[in-house]
Amino acid sequence: MDEIKVRVPATSANLGPGFDCLGVALDLYNVVTVRRGKPGKPDGMVSGAAASFFQASGAPGFAFEWTVSGSIPPSRGLGSSVTLRLGILHGLNKLAGAPLDADRLYRLCAELEGHPDNAAPAAFGGFAAARPDSVFFRCDISQDLHFVLLVPEDEVKTDASRLRLPSEIPHSDAVRNTARVALVTAAFASGRYDLLRGSMGDWLHQPHRAKALPHLVPAIEAGVAAGALDGYLSGSGSAVACVTLDLPDKVARAMQAVLPSGRLMILHADNAGVCLVS
Repeated sequence: MDEIKVRVPATSANLGPGFDCLGVALDLYNVVTVRRGKPGKPDGMVSGAAASFFQASGAPGFAFEWTVSGSIPPSRGLGSSVTLRLGILHGLNKLAGAPLDADRLYRLCAELEGHPDNAAPAAFGGFAAARPDSVFFRCDISQDLHFVLLVPEDEVKTDASRLRLPSEIPHSDAVRNTARVALVTAAFASGRYDLLRGSMGDWLHQPHRAKALPHLVPAIEAGVAAGALDGYLSGSGSAVACVTLDLPDKVARAMQAVLPSGRLMILHADNAGVCLVS
């Protein structure tokens, strides 16, 4: 076997208050092809993933080429970096005879990312709540829940976006976020999606990132006014997501009225996670 194709779902992280710890997998995909042979084009993410895999597995290193295709827009807060890292890890693992299991590959990906909020749902699908040490809880998400995304043309680099975040926050803001993280997690774990209504507000990162994303608050407000349960900044942006059980088209139209140049996507959860493509 000299070539492996790995399909990895898009992810939407934070879900408002769950900064660096909550995420969902969505039915939008990239396919990473890994082919044993001559060295591929240089890329820091790929090189880092390969070095991590060969060190952790003890498998003899080998040269490989790689390509990425799919529908996930890069640098919009939809987990494009995770699709590349996780795809490379799973592709190399299969070509090397599968020395590592799925849990170990996930942990390697989370270490490379620096946080597990995208890595966990991409690896295993559905909703995930994860600690920095990669201990996580996951559950399936009903197809009744719609994720309406407004994706601007502008890209956002995660590292640059993090520089806008303060080093300290008021105790009262931490309490408000903690309460909402608990409710968001309970909503997905129980299937009580009504608990999401008004529970995705955030005081840790969104107010600080909103200064560079003027569409963020108006798009959420428009989506909620049209019937969405609530909305949030997907990852570090620039995409904005609203979640709804009803009238997703109406929610989408209301959000796009805020930013007519933005691309609309109405998605559902992917409950399978990363998989090999035959």
